[in-house]
Amino acid sequence: MIGAARYTIPHETIMSSQTRFATLMMAPAMLFLGVMVAYPIILLVTNSFFHVELLKPAARAWIGLDNYLRVLRSGRLADAAGRTLRYTVFALFFELVFGFMAALLFNALGARSRWHRTVFALPLMVSPIVAGILWRFLLIDQVGIVNYALAGLHLIPDPSAISWLSNADIVLYAVSFPDIWLTTSFVALIVFAGLQNIPRDVIEAAKIDGAGAIQRFLFVTLPLLRPVIAVVLIVRGVDTAKTFDLIWIQTEGGPNFQSEVLSMNIYQRMIRYGDVGQASATATLFLVVMLVLAVLSYRFIWGRTRNV
Repeated sequence: MIGAARYTIPHETIMSSQTRFATLMMAPAMLFLGVMVAYPIILLVTNSFFHVELLKPAARAWIGLDNYLRVLRSGRLADAAGRTLRYTVFALFFELVFGFMAALLFNALGARSRWHRTVFALPLMVSPIVAGILWRFLLIDQVGIVNYALAGLHLIPDPSAISWLSNADIVLYAVSFPDIWLTTSFVALIVFAGLQNIPRDVIEAAKIDGAGAIQRFLFVTLPLLRPVIAVVLIVRGVDTAKTFDLIWIQTEGGPNFQSEVLSMNIYQRMIRYGDVGQASATATLFLVVMLVLAVLSYRFIWGRTRNV
Protein backbone atom coordinates (compact mmCIF):
# COMPACT_ATOMS: atom_id res chain seq x y z
CA MET A 1 0.00 0.00 0.00
CA ILE A 2 1.32 3.35 -0.96
CA GLY A 3 1.41 5.66 2.05
CA ALA A 4 -0.03 9.09 1.79
CA ALA A 5 2.59 11.66 0.98
CA ARG A 6 3.31 14.12 3.75
CA TYR A 7 3.32 17.78 2.93
CA THR A 8 5.56 19.97 5.08
CA ILE A 9 4.80 23.66 5.22
CA PRO A 10 7.99 25.66 4.69
CA HIS A 11 9.30 27.51 7.72
CA GLU A 12 9.41 30.78 5.77
CA THR A 13 5.69 30.45 4.97
CA ILE A 14 4.84 29.95 8.63
CA MET A 15 6.89 32.99 9.67
CA SER A 16 5.34 35.06 6.88
CA SER A 17 1.79 34.20 7.97
CA GLN A 18 2.68 34.89 11.61
CA THR A 19 4.16 38.24 10.65
CA ARG A 20 1.03 39.19 8.69
CA PHE A 21 -1.18 38.15 11.59
CA ALA A 22 0.91 40.14 14.09
CA THR A 23 0.86 43.18 11.81
CA LEU A 24 -2.91 42.90 11.43
CA MET A 25 -3.35 42.74 15.21
CA MET A 26 -1.08 45.75 15.75
CA ALA A 27 -2.67 47.85 13.02
CA PRO A 28 -5.41 49.46 15.21
CA ALA A 29 -2.87 50.39 17.90
CA MET A 30 -0.44 51.73 15.29
CA LEU A 31 -3.23 53.78 13.70
CA PHE A 32 -4.25 55.16 17.10
CA LEU A 33 -0.65 56.08 17.97
CA GLY A 34 -0.18 57.66 14.55
CA VAL A 35 -3.24 59.88 14.97
CA MET A 36 -2.95 60.67 18.68
CA VAL A 37 0.85 60.79 19.10
CA ALA A 38 2.78 61.08 15.85
CA TYR A 39 0.59 63.76 14.25
CA PRO A 40 0.65 66.11 17.30
CA ILE A 41 4.44 65.74 17.55
CA ILE A 42 4.88 66.54 13.86
CA LEU A 43 2.56 69.55 14.22
CA LEU A 44 4.46 70.66 17.34
CA VAL A 45 7.84 70.57 15.61
CA THR A 46 6.42 72.27 12.52
CA ASN A 47 4.87 75.13 14.51
CA SER A 48 8.20 75.77 16.24
CA PHE A 49 9.58 77.18 12.96
CA PHE A 50 6.68 79.60 12.43
CA HIS A 51 5.26 82.66 14.10
CA VAL A 52 1.76 81.47 15.00
CA GLU A 53 -0.79 83.38 17.05
CA LEU A 54 -3.24 81.43 19.16
CA LEU A 55 -6.29 83.34 17.91
CA LYS A 56 -5.12 83.32 14.26
CA PRO A 57 -3.52 79.90 13.68
CA ALA A 58 -4.03 80.08 9.91
CA ALA A 59 -1.99 83.29 9.61
CA ARG A 60 1.53 81.96 10.09
CA ALA A 61 4.91 83.26 8.99
CA TRP A 62 8.10 81.26 8.56
CA ILE A 63 10.83 82.52 10.91
CA GLY A 64 13.19 79.53 10.99
CA LEU A 65 15.13 79.13 14.23
CA ASP A 66 14.07 82.49 15.65
CA ASN A 67 11.68 80.90 18.16
CA TYR A 68 14.46 78.65 19.43
CA LEU A 69 16.88 81.55 19.76
CA ARG A 70 14.37 83.62 21.72
CA VAL A 71 13.51 80.70 23.97
CA LEU A 72 17.16 79.88 24.70
CA ARG A 73 17.85 83.54 25.55
CA SER A 74 14.94 83.69 27.99
CA GLY A 75 16.05 83.95 31.60
CA ARG A 76 12.62 82.85 32.78
CA LEU A 77 12.93 79.64 30.77
CA ALA A 78 16.37 78.92 32.25
CA ASP A 79 14.97 79.42 35.74
CA ALA A 80 12.01 77.13 34.96
CA ALA A 81 14.40 74.46 33.65
CA GLY A 82 16.46 74.65 36.83
CA ARG A 83 13.35 74.36 38.98
CA THR A 84 12.16 71.41 36.90
CA LEU A 85 15.45 69.62 37.52
CA ARG A 86 15.36 70.32 41.27
CA TYR A 87 11.72 69.27 41.54
CA THR A 88 12.35 66.04 39.61
CA VAL A 89 15.45 65.07 41.59
CA PHE A 90 13.80 65.85 44.94
CA ALA A 91 10.56 63.99 44.22
CA LEU A 92 12.25 61.03 42.53
CA PHE A 93 14.77 60.63 45.34
CA PHE A 94 12.13 60.32 48.05
CA GLU A 95 9.90 58.14 45.87
CA LEU A 96 12.81 55.73 45.41
CA VAL A 97 13.81 55.78 49.08
CA PHE A 98 10.28 55.31 50.45
CA GLY A 99 9.38 52.90 47.65
CA PHE A 100 12.41 50.70 48.31
CA MET A 101 11.74 50.69 52.05
CA ALA A 102 8.13 49.64 51.53
CA ALA A 103 9.09 46.99 48.96
CA LEU A 104 11.70 45.47 51.26
CA LEU A 105 9.13 45.38 54.07
CA PHE A 106 6.56 43.68 51.82
CA ASN A 107 9.18 41.19 50.68
CA ALA A 108 10.09 40.36 54.28
CA LEU A 109 6.43 39.85 55.19
CA GLY A 110 5.86 37.58 52.21
CA ALA A 111 2.27 36.41 51.69
CA ARG A 112 1.17 38.33 54.80
CA SER A 113 1.74 41.62 52.95
CA ARG A 114 -1.24 41.22 50.59
CA TRP A 115 -3.51 43.55 52.53
CA HIS A 116 -0.64 45.93 53.27
CA ARG A 117 0.11 46.22 49.56
CA THR A 118 -3.57 46.83 48.78
CA VAL A 119 -3.86 49.65 51.31
CA PHE A 120 -0.51 51.10 50.29
CA ALA A 121 -1.64 51.26 46.64
CA LEU A 122 -4.79 53.30 47.40
CA PRO A 123 -3.17 56.71 46.57
CA LEU A 124 -2.72 55.48 43.00
CA MET A 125 -6.49 55.60 42.62
CA VAL A 126 -6.66 59.31 43.53
CA SER A 127 -6.80 61.85 40.72
CA PRO A 128 -3.82 64.26 40.65
CA ILE A 129 -6.23 67.21 40.76
CA VAL A 130 -7.90 65.82 43.87
CA ALA A 131 -4.50 65.12 45.43
CA GLY A 132 -3.37 68.66 44.69
CA ILE A 133 -6.47 70.17 46.29
CA LEU A 134 -6.12 67.86 49.30
CA TRP A 135 -2.50 68.78 49.92
CA ARG A 136 -3.23 72.45 49.33
CA PHE A 137 -5.61 72.36 52.29
CA LEU A 138 -3.09 70.35 54.31
CA LEU A 139 -0.27 72.83 53.69
CA ILE A 140 -2.13 76.15 53.43
CA ASP A 141 -0.65 78.91 55.55
CA GLN A 142 -1.85 79.31 59.16
CA VAL A 143 -4.82 76.94 58.88
CA GLY A 144 -3.16 73.87 57.32
CA ILE A 145 -3.51 70.58 59.18
CA VAL A 146 0.20 69.81 58.77
CA ASN A 147 1.27 72.93 60.67
CA TYR A 148 -1.28 72.30 63.41
CA ALA A 149 0.04 68.73 63.76
CA LEU A 150 3.64 69.95 63.93
CA ALA A 151 2.68 72.58 66.50
CA GLY A 152 0.82 69.95 68.53
CA LEU A 153 4.00 67.85 68.57
CA HIS A 154 5.96 70.97 69.64
CA LEU A 155 8.14 70.79 66.54
CA ILE A 156 7.25 74.36 65.59
CA PRO A 157 6.19 77.21 67.92
CA ASP A 158 2.83 77.97 66.22
CA PRO A 159 0.85 76.96 63.11
CA SER A 160 2.00 80.05 61.21
CA ALA A 161 5.70 79.28 61.63
CA ILE A 162 6.09 77.60 58.21
CA SER A 163 4.56 79.04 55.05
CA TRP A 164 4.74 75.98 52.84
CA LEU A 165 3.07 77.44 49.74
CA SER A 166 4.05 81.10 50.02
CA ASN A 167 7.70 80.90 51.06
CA ALA A 168 9.78 81.20 47.92
CA ASP A 169 12.62 79.17 49.44
CA ILE A 170 10.62 76.01 50.11
CA VAL A 171 7.52 76.19 47.90
CA LEU A 172 9.10 74.14 45.08
CA TYR A 173 9.74 71.25 47.47
CA ALA A 174 6.39 71.63 49.25
CA VAL A 175 4.40 71.23 46.02
CA SER A 176 6.20 67.92 45.42
CA PHE A 177 4.65 66.32 48.54
CA PRO A 178 1.47 65.18 46.74
CA ASP A 179 3.56 63.78 43.89
CA ILE A 180 5.62 61.73 46.36
CA TRP A 181 2.47 60.62 48.18
CA LEU A 182 0.74 59.58 44.97
CA THR A 183 3.46 57.57 43.29
CA THR A 184 5.61 56.08 46.06
CA SER A 185 3.27 53.11 46.03
CA PHE A 186 3.87 52.67 42.28
CA VAL A 187 7.62 52.51 42.87
CA ALA A 188 7.12 50.13 45.79
CA LEU A 189 5.01 47.71 43.78
CA ILE A 190 7.43 47.71 40.83
CA VAL A 191 10.42 47.11 43.11
CA PHE A 192 8.50 44.44 45.03
CA ALA A 193 7.82 42.61 41.75
CA GLY A 194 11.54 42.78 40.99
CA LEU A 195 12.42 41.40 44.42
CA GLN A 196 10.09 38.47 43.84
CA ASN A 197 12.02 37.56 40.70
CA ILE A 198 15.40 37.34 42.43
CA PRO A 199 16.34 33.65 42.80
CA ARG A 200 16.20 32.50 46.41
CA ASP A 201 19.34 30.39 45.99
CA VAL A 202 21.38 33.52 45.24
CA ILE A 203 20.30 35.10 48.52
CA GLU A 204 20.92 31.86 50.41
CA ALA A 205 24.39 31.55 48.88
CA ALA A 206 25.20 35.08 50.03
CA LYS A 207 24.03 34.20 53.55
CA ILE A 208 26.20 31.06 53.59
CA ASP A 209 29.19 33.18 52.52
CA GLY A 210 28.62 35.31 55.62
CA ALA A 211 27.16 38.43 53.96
CA GLY A 212 25.05 40.54 56.28
CA ALA A 213 21.72 42.16 55.41
CA ILE A 214 23.31 45.42 54.24
CA GLN A 215 25.96 43.59 52.19
CA ARG A 216 23.32 41.40 50.56
CA PHE A 217 21.29 44.45 49.65
CA LEU A 218 24.23 46.43 48.23
CA PHE A 219 26.09 43.66 46.40
CA VAL A 220 23.35 41.14 45.53
CA THR A 221 19.87 42.65 45.56
CA LEU A 222 20.66 46.10 44.17
CA PRO A 223 22.69 44.91 41.14
CA LEU A 224 19.98 42.38 40.24
CA LEU A 225 17.38 45.16 40.41
CA ARG A 226 19.13 47.37 37.86
CA PRO A 227 16.56 46.68 35.08
CA VAL A 228 13.75 47.53 37.52
CA ILE A 229 15.52 50.69 38.63
CA ALA A 230 15.96 51.68 34.97
CA VAL A 231 12.23 51.31 34.35
CA VAL A 232 11.36 53.34 37.46
CA LEU A 233 13.85 56.10 36.66
CA ILE A 234 12.68 56.45 33.06
CA VAL A 235 8.94 56.22 33.72
CA ARG A 236 8.84 58.26 36.90
CA GLY A 237 11.59 60.65 35.84
CA VAL A 238 9.79 61.68 32.66
CA ASP A 239 6.42 61.76 34.42
CA THR A 240 7.76 63.91 37.27
CA ALA A 241 9.58 66.31 34.94
CA LYS A 242 6.37 67.04 33.00
CA THR A 243 4.20 67.55 36.09
CA PHE A 244 1.68 70.34 35.62
CA ASP A 245 -1.66 69.79 37.34
CA LEU A 246 -0.33 68.99 40.83
CA ILE A 247 1.65 72.23 40.98
CA TRP A 248 -0.85 74.43 39.18
CA ILE A 249 -3.73 73.50 41.47
CA GLN A 250 -1.64 74.39 44.52
CA THR A 251 0.21 77.59 43.57
CA GLU A 252 -0.31 78.36 39.85
CA GLY A 253 3.46 78.78 39.69
CA GLY A 254 3.71 81.33 42.51
CA PRO A 255 4.84 83.05 44.52
CA ASN A 256 6.70 85.17 41.97
CA PHE A 257 7.14 82.19 39.57
CA GLN A 258 9.16 80.28 42.22
CA SER A 259 7.19 77.06 41.60
CA GLU A 260 6.92 77.46 37.83
CA VAL A 261 8.37 74.44 36.00
CA LEU A 262 8.85 73.90 32.26
CA SER A 263 5.39 72.48 31.62
CA MET A 264 3.85 75.56 33.21
CA ASN A 265 6.16 77.85 31.25
CA ILE A 266 4.96 76.21 28.03
CA TYR A 267 1.35 76.63 29.16
CA GLN A 268 1.88 80.31 29.95
CA ARG A 269 3.48 81.00 26.57
CA MET A 270 0.67 79.17 24.77
CA ILE A 271 -2.45 80.24 26.67
CA ARG A 272 -1.64 83.47 28.46
CA TYR A 273 0.62 85.08 25.87
CA GLY A 274 -0.82 83.34 22.80
CA ASP A 275 2.59 82.62 21.27
CA VAL A 276 2.15 79.17 19.73
CA GLY A 277 5.56 79.27 18.01
CA GLN A 278 7.62 79.86 21.15
CA ALA A 279 5.52 77.41 23.14
CA SER A 280 6.12 74.77 20.44
CA ALA A 281 9.86 75.48 20.40
CA THR A 282 10.05 75.14 24.19
CA ALA A 283 8.06 71.91 24.10
CA THR A 284 10.25 70.51 21.31
CA LEU A 285 13.43 71.22 23.27
CA PHE A 286 11.82 69.66 26.34
CA LEU A 287 10.90 66.56 24.33
CA VAL A 288 14.43 66.19 22.94
CA VAL A 289 16.02 66.52 26.39
CA MET A 290 13.64 63.93 27.86
CA LEU A 291 14.41 61.49 25.03
CA VAL A 292 18.16 61.94 25.48
CA LEU A 293 17.96 61.45 29.25
CA ALA A 294 15.77 58.36 28.84
CA VAL A 295 18.22 56.79 26.37
CA LEU A 296 21.21 57.59 28.59
CA SER A 297 19.47 56.14 31.65
CA TYR A 298 18.57 53.01 29.73
CA ARG A 299 22.11 52.48 28.41
CA PHE A 300 23.87 53.32 31.67
CA ILE A 301 21.74 51.12 33.93
CA TRP A 302 20.38 48.38 31.67
CA GLY A 303 23.50 48.24 29.51
CA ARG A 304 25.68 47.63 32.53
CA THR A 305 23.30 44.90 33.63
CA ARG A 306 23.73 43.03 30.34
CA ASN A 307 27.52 43.24 30.65
CA VAL A 308 27.53 41.73 34.16
